[in-house]
Amino acid sequence: MKHLKSIPLTMVRPDLHRIPSYALPSSHRVRNFQPGDERIWAQIEASVGEFGDEEAALKHFDKEFGAYAEEMVTRCLFIENEHGEAIGTTTAWYGSLQDDETRGRIHWVAIRPEYQGKKLSKPLLTAAMELLAQYHRRAYLTTQTTSYRAVNMYLNYGFEPLITTPDCMEGWALMETVLQRNITGSST
Repeated sequence: MKHLKSIPLTMVRPDLHRIPSYALPSSHRVRNFQPGDERIWAQIEASVGEFGDEEAALKHFDKEFGAYAEEMVTRCLFIENEHGEAIGTTTAWYGSLQDDETRGRIHWVAIRPEYQGKKLSKPLLTAAMELLAQYHRRAYLTTQTTSYRAVNMYLNYGFEPLITTPDCMEGWALMETVLQRNITGSST
């Protein structure tokens, strides 16, 4: 989809029961973050365009997670290919929304571009949500309309739109059109 307007979206999952289960190919595995993996995280996130370059990603990692190194060991996940190369990552983090309740947060989901479309995102999301369920009752995530394939996956995992502003209403209307599915319950 060329030139899709980028509008921030927030999605919530009211509980962490009945998490869809998808297995990785047998040649791949999920592993936890280890000290020193900051650069690998930055490489993956930069490869998908979340940051202009690896150094910018590394700087953001230090700002957001640097003080939480011990928690990253239990909450950040990587997918490794058959050669032991980390090719995807996400973090089963936490945060709060308007109600100030601490919730689990699916955060920084990324698969290197050359491995996208190989059925790796769903097993990674399953692993992260199962991890969140050990710590939290509910979950949320933030994304944007330009990540419409991910939005569709999140909807299929039981995440629902959180409507907070007119902009997000526009974003969800756009997602209904692009994904050709009723998302907000309104007739389109």
